[in-house]
Amino acid sequence: MHAIQINQKDGRFYFANYKASQIIPKVHFISRYYFEGETIEDTDAHVHDDVAKFISSVERKEGAFQRSLNRRKVKEIVNFFETANVQPLIPGTILLFTEEELEYRNGTLTEPESKYLVIDGQHRLAGLYFYSLKHPQEADTIDVPCMIFDGKAADFAAEMFVIINSTHTRINKSHLVDLLDRVTSASPEKKMCARLVTMLYENATSPFQYKINRLGGRSKQEKWILQSELYNEFHKLVEDNYDFWEYNFNLQAEKAYPFVNDYFKAAAAVMENVWGKKNYMFTKAVTLKAIIRVLGNMAKDGDVYDEWEERGQKAFVERISNWSQLGREFRSEGFYERFAARGQVERTRKIHDFLLKNLASQ
Repeated sequence: MHAIQINQKDGRFYFANYKASQIIPKVHFISRYYFEGETIEDTDAHVHDDVAKFISSVERKEGAFQRSLNRRKVKEIVNFFETANVQPLIPGTILLFTEEELEYRNGTLTEPESKYLVIDGQHRLAGLYFYSLKHPQEADTIDVPCMIFDGKAADFAAEMFVIINSTHTRINKSHLVDLLDRVTSASPEKKMCARLVTMLYENATSPFQYKINRLGGRSKQEKWILQSELYNEFHKLVEDNYDFWEYNFNLQAEKAYPFVNDYFKAAAAVMENVWGKKNYMFTKAVTLKAIIRVLGNMAKDGDVYDEWEERGQKAFVERISNWSQLGREFRSEGFYERFAARGQVERTRKIHDFLLKNLASQ
């Protein structure tokens, strides 16, 4: 395949031109999902047209970084392709990625044996697919400009996806958090916080296992808190006491996880009668964020890390043992009156102050 090699700093990628009829069979439509068995339901899934059926057939995979396809957007693109007269159909490049390392010599680029994944342009290609079905002869005349990244630029491919979708495209924040640890430009503390959320979600020892909503509010299963909300609280926690997390854990999630997880396990043990119960608000987002802020207060105590190293989870249990008497305060009935506020931000602050005042050490 004829291509142009492009060098930028230490990066190397390729520009190539495919005919529409050539590129569609070479692309693997795939979207990200999470391994507990969740899937993303399309907003128009009740409409059983060809586009909806195509989207429902798209493979979903834990390791992918693409968003799920949106039926309405695909149909709008198909309509544009059909009604456009003079203007180019695809003036911008499609960004493709293959895990294989491709060979480039004298203007010729080897093609991958496996299909390309799409960094940017999956909706345009899906629209082109349906346009090709209806207008095969016209599709043969359409050139599709492509930028190709191979296995030598795998980290950059994921980073490029995040950069593209965190600017002009609306994408749920939880999805972006899920990819932060793959972004080379992200700060160490951001990577640690993002990784902590993932570990709390995945690890069987975590009281949060499968209870963190990584799909941005569209999961059918019961969840307690959005991934983006949990990440934001951890990030504030670290920013507010950076030296503690750098000195004790070197900003490494694998080192910080036992400390953080023991704190949550202690909270779950002390509040056993209300933890995860539907008729209580203790494991709702507004309270969980307040609980994390209490950990921030503890981290400012010079003794908490040494106590935890010596006694593990018990060090936290003793500090929050008085919370076991507070269960009635977190009943769903009357909760918003007991913690009256103008919004969730103020309510979280009130719950934080309430929990802080009831620490055993005070």
